[in-house]
Amino acid sequence: MKTTLYLQNLKNKASEALILKRLSEFNHIKNISFKEQFGTINFEYVTKDDIDMVKHALSEIGFPPFGEKNLLRRKKAAHKKGKKLSEAG
Repeated sequence: MKTTLYLQNLKNKASEALILKRLSEFNHIKNISFKEQFGTINFEYVTKDDIDMVKHALSEIGFPPFGEKNLLRRKKAAHKKGKKLSEAG
């Protein structure tokens, strides 16, 4: 089956390369393609669990689907906050 996800932060070929590298680890994900101008990724999958796995992996590397929380942004904000606290103390 095929699906399309709209992603946050999909900006350039470097983003696409990072996503391809990460998703290439999954056996059931094939024929990955991007439409940068629309911020979308298309791929073939076998089960609904494959889609959930891809969404989670994308979120971990900073490209969550729209409607999902951006975990990387939260991690960066927490890191900055921790850094400011350590500088003040």
